[in-house]
Amino acid sequence: MGERISVEHTTRAEKRRASRQLPKFLEALLAGNAVRPSLPESPAIIRRMFQLPFDAPLVLLVVILIVFGLMMIFSASTDFSMIMLGEKPTYLFNRQLMWLGVGLAAAVFLTFFDYHWWKKLAVPAMGVTLVMLLLVVITGQEILGSTRGLLNRSIQPSEVAKMITIIYLAVWLFSKRERLTSVTLGLLPLAGILGIVGGLIWAQPDISAMATVIVLGGLMFYLAGGEIRQIAILLLISLVVGLLVVQISATGNQRFEDFLKGWKDPAEGSYHVKRTFEAFARGGWVGQGIGKGETKYTGLPFPATDSIFAVVGEETGVLGTVFVVLLFSLFLWRGLAIARGAPDQMGTLIAAGLSIWIATEAFLNMAGVINLLPVSGNVLPLFSAGGTNLTITLAAVGTLLNISRLSVKAREENGRMFNAVVDLRRGDGRRRVSSARRTTVPRKRV
Repeated sequence: MGERISVEHTTRAEKRRASRQLPKFLEALLAGNAVRPSLPESPAIIRRMFQLPFDAPLVLLVVILIVFGLMMIFSASTDFSMIMLGEKPTYLFNRQLMWLGVGLAAAVFLTFFDYHWWKKLAVPAMGVTLVMLLLVVITGQEILGSTRGLLNRSIQPSEVAKMITIIYLAVWLFSKRERLTSVTLGLLPLAGILGIVGGLIWAQPDISAMATVIVLGGLMFYLAGGEIRQIAILLLISLVVGLLVVQISATGNQRFEDFLKGWKDPAEGSYHVKRTFEAFARGGWVGQGIGKGETKYTGLPFPATDSIFAVVGEETGVLGTVFVVLLFSLFLWRGLAIARGAPDQMGTLIAAGLSIWIATEAFLNMAGVINLLPVSGNVLPLFSAGGTNLTITLAAVGTLLNISRLSVKAREENGRMFNAVVDLRRGDGRRRVSSARRTTVPRKRV
């Protein structure tokens, strides 16, 4: 009898111990530390199922953006494909699917392409990009007052230039990190780089792409350790040049005037502003339903490209537009998180530059559509129809995943966490990306 009681007591004790293991695992999972969950009796392969060698939230966000974008392109492009292009209703959608395949292939390749190789490839890549930009100016086909594409506008080098300039500047700033306080070794070479790239883009002309490149260049210089005085000088020069470009360019001047009129009274705004406001007004809070919008059929300019956010507003309402803004905000958050945990300063600069670039493109497009800013040529990444932008955006995502993957690999294989932290404030009032710091973290058994 005593033996039986002892067995029952032992069984109950084992059950209590087993029940206490689950909350520990759930606690670790909720805390985000369940890379190697504590399952002492499970084989290693089961434990590794809970480990992903890249930033999974970023992948999830990109998948949602791609799916949502494809639905909106299918809805917005049928009439445009038939009337404006003289093709089948699904022409633009099918092309977007084709370019999606190219972009996904680029993303997968760059996910496993060690970004440190850009130290050797950045200069040749920039050289090829400059040649492409020059060819656009010389041989590009002019459409709607601009020559932005090669091979019948299938390739837009200005989109390629944005990503390559970010990578080139990251490599250059990393190599000059100890001399950025020097005007002759820091600010002047930076101004020369941005001036050459921006000048070739402006010659197309593509004012919005030129402004994007210059602003991103200045921001990366700021993060890398450039002094506030130099940043102020660069900002002043950029502002003066920007105002001159707007005055010289008939398109830029007209867009700025339309913006001011629409800001004072939407009824007095440009035709584009009126139609986008009409689309949002029809959408209300919950929208007309995907595929049921009418403004895209009644004169909304470029519904599948520049104005696709207006189609989102009409068909999914305020809730849908807020959801899109939230998705891009989360994308920026994950990109900066990857930058913060990058193995070195170069990785931090690349990740910060790419994530800020994509988010900035999105917010500039959305702000232009609702007349918070003048209408620009910035498209809505992963939404607007366009092969080059889609491919380059996914290539940037692949680069972010590579930086994330190498960060995880460094923590696992070396038992150390390399952290190039984006310091928001230093003692001297400068913002910068610090040199790579190394912190020891305990190894965990497999």
